[in-house]
Parts: sequence; C-alpha cells; structure tokens
Amino acid sequence: MTLGNGTKVLSRVNLSIKKGEIVTLIGPSGCGKSTLLQCLNLLNTPSSGTLFFHDEPFPQREKPATELRRKVGMVLQEPSIFKHLDVLGNVILGPTLVLGMKREDAEKKGMDLLRQVGLAEKAHRRSTDLSGGEKQRLGIARCLSMDPEIILFDEPTAALDPRMTSEVKSVMLALAKKGMTMVVATHDLQLARDISTRIVFMQDGEIVESGTVEQVLDNPRKTLTRIFVENLESLIFHVASRDYDLYEMNARIEWFCKHYDLGRLYFQLELVLEEMLTKVLPFTGAVGIRIHSHEDRRGASVEIEQENCSRPILDRPDLDELSLMIIRGMTTSLKEKKAGKGRIIQLEVRLNDMEHSEK
Repeated sequence: MTLGNGTKVLSRVNLSIKKGEIVTLIGPSGCGKSTLLQCLNLLNTPSSGTLFFHDEPFPQREKPATELRRKVGMVLQEPSIFKHLDVLGNVILGPTLVLGMKREDAEKKGMDLLRQVGLAEKAHRRSTDLSGGEKQRLGIARCLSMDPEIILFDEPTAALDPRMTSEVKSVMLALAKKGMTMVVATHDLQLARDISTRIVFMQDGEIVESGTVEQVLDNPRKTLTRIFVENLESLIFHVASRDYDLYEMNARIEWFCKHYDLGRLYFQLELVLEEMLTKVLPFTGAVGIRIHSHEDRRGASVEIEQENCSRPILDRPDLDELSLMIIRGMTTSLKEKKAGKGRIIQLEVRLNDMEHSEK
C-alpha cells in the first residue's frame, strides 16, 4: 500500500486468517500494524492487491466496503464513546440505526452484551464516568452488537494500567473460547502470549516472520524478530553520571515488574541497582542497564555495563564490602566479564516462595 505522498506503508503482505484464529500483529511503531488492520475492513483502501472475505473480493459494486465492515468490526485504542449517551445507549445505537432493530430488542441484546463484558450494573450510567478499562470493554460490547464475524483490535491495552489490562484481556479470552476470530495489533507481548494462536512479526511494512507463540516469541528464526522480542520484554536505562534520576528509574522498574507480573521483585531490583550505582561502580564512563524478565515470571536477569573500565570491579580492594554483601543477599547469581574497553556485571534476581505466593 502506498500513501498519496508516495510513501510505501505495506509491501508484499500476504495473510490468511482462518475462522476461530487469534492472530496477533507485533512489531515496532510505524511498521504497518495499524494500517494493515485498517485495510482488513477497508477503512484504508489498498493501492494494490486484493482483499478476500469468504473467498469473495472486496470492495465491488455489489458488495461495497460498508457491507464488509458489518462483518469485520474494529475496536480502537481509544474507543469513540458517545458522551451524550449512557452505557446502554452506546451499545444499542448501531443495531437500531444501521441494522434497523426495534429498540426493545436492541436493549435486550445490549444488556446481554453488557453482562458478557461485565458492565451490566453500569448500563444506565454516563459513559464518561467509566474507567479506561471499562470504556474499552464498552467498545467491545458495541462492536459485538453488530454481530461481526471478525473483530480487529488496535492496541487495545496500550493506554491501560495492569489491572485494566487484565479486565480487557479477560473479555478477549472469553470471546476466544466462544470461537470469535480476532486480529490484534499490540506492543504487549504478555497479551500476545496469553491470547494468540498465531503471531505475525512486521517490520518496515512487511511480514518478517509468522508462527505459533513458541515459534515466534520463544524461538524466533529471524534476527530482527529476536532483537525486537528481547528488547520489548526488557527495561533499558542509560545512566550518564551519578546524578541520575533515582525516582524516575524506580518508577519505571515498578511499572515493568507489575506489567510482567513479577510481583514485588521491584523492591529487590531497586535496592540492588541503587547499591551498584552509588557504592560499587567506579563510574569511569556511562553505564548501560538492561533488565529482562524470566519466562516463569519469578525473576529477572540484569546486565550492567560500565564503559571505559579496564580493571575488575567486584574484586577491587577499595570496594564497599557491605554493599557487596547486600547485593549478594538479594541475588542468586553474580558474575563479571570483560566487554571491549568496559566490564559487564551479570546478576539474577528471584522472588522467594513467599513473595511469589503473594502475587
């Protein structure tokens, strides 16, 4: 697909979606995920190629784009909630205006859908009073009111905190159990792991790799895929001096641990990194920090690279022994290795059994 200014957005995209599949599109921002979704229900018309639905090409004179959109619904990152309507009013608007359904029947159907997404008690509240997660669930109910065969989700949890994300994910999993076909564009790899039957990785408007969760996320064949997955499931810092912003770093660590279901691991990570940055590292240059969550969600691997450091760090005679003892007490593994002109300290942080049971 090419934009009016000549910029190529999608190229050589060949994608088939089977009934009941949950296909998740992942890739860096600007790779074409959202544009591909918009092409699937002709909100964007491809400049070349053909879209087939039930083996019939769209659009055509007898079957315009509007007919396709009734069967291929879409839930946006920020649903366009009608603020002047209550929750139920938002759900019944489409069936009454577009499908010609009687209001009484539409309200009955609307209440059933609100029960399905957990919003029945709020049917007559103002839609503006809903939380972000509730608005997203309302968007799903409104989409379902049109009886779609496929639902497209564009970053459905991007603007939500972990609790709200869990709410939306639960609704999507319930739809999956009922056999709903879904295509989801997301940066949330945990969401992708939990709901997908197939993962599609995109880069620069092309499909680079496609396969199961295990194939694409755990054992990617392509280098581009592996780099993307590793970086997305990691938290990366660049510390230029000892005057770094401790509060900003700790806030990002806490968000990362909650996002990847690492419980209270952020306490250990914050303490270990503070000791490393204030008492252990010689700060002979900038420091790079990378935190990567373990697949079992009980720990994290940390790499701390001290640039321009030719001598060992952990064996220095002037090292603060108390700090080193604290770090060893909070980690299960502590190693050091040479890396070019610098040194890398590798450590593993794990939740103990009691902390894991409290998650």
